[in-house]
Amino acid sequence: MPKKSITYGSTQHPNNRAPYAKKVIAVSSGKGGVGKSTVCANLAVALAQKGLHVGLLDADIYGPSIPRLFGVENEKIGWNDDNKMMPSENFGVKLMSVGLTTPKSDTPLVWRSSVAISALIQFLEDVAWGELDYLIIDMPPGTGDVQLTMAQELPLSGVVLVTTPQMLSTDDVSRALVMFQDIKVPILGVVENMSYFTAPDTGTRYNIFGTGGAQKLCHTYGVSLLGQIPLDSDIMNLCDEGKMAVVFGKEEIKKSYQTIVEKIS
Repeated sequence: MPKKSITYGSTQHPNNRAPYAKKVIAVSSGKGGVGKSTVCANLAVALAQKGLHVGLLDADIYGPSIPRLFGVENEKIGWNDDNKMMPSENFGVKLMSVGLTTPKSDTPLVWRSSVAISALIQFLEDVAWGELDYLIIDMPPGTGDVQLTMAQELPLSGVVLVTTPQMLSTDDVSRALVMFQDIKVPILGVVENMSYFTAPDTGTRYNIFGTGGAQKLCHTYGVSLLGQIPLDSDIMNLCDEGKMAVVFGKEEIKKSYQTIVEKIS
């Protein structure tokens, strides 16, 4: 396809490259490894469980996790008669990820940021999303090009920030939080992932990554704590199997995601 001429918006006056979506919510983190994509995927499915039309754009170009989380890692994109890319779909959520475009699952994308941004804009404009109540954006970790571009090209309704209780994680997510505040994107709140571990044999609760990190962060910056999700092997096993914890997990896990969605809504 011919390369598009891209006119960028600004964070004060963003473009709207997703007029088909009533609300656009970003899910972001300061660092990798905090379970951002897992949280993002389960929140999208929890929204779909409410009968809403939901799309999920995997903007984590260099580490796309969404295809495996949804069990569609072996699917490849196709085109419809209008020359639009057809999103994959599972659990009632429409999905688009660069992971669906590579020849093999381990093909690295050695792209400069300008190429990555062009691909993301194409995913916004040249995909047959249909009418959506929510478009969820799974951001890459950090405070870089993708975050800035999404804030310039989409009227973001808000951002959900994911952290663990550990100070190393909250230090990084605080930078992401301040960045979104500086560019006037509403902070919907913070999710503390891997918050605690409950031993299955004794029921004893252990705070493996420390305690109170997200609460302190929320108090410092005046934002809401949306919820705490436990560190649980069921979530890990379900992720690897392409099954959503909010669908197949224990009731405690389902409720933790559903409560967060209620607060976001």
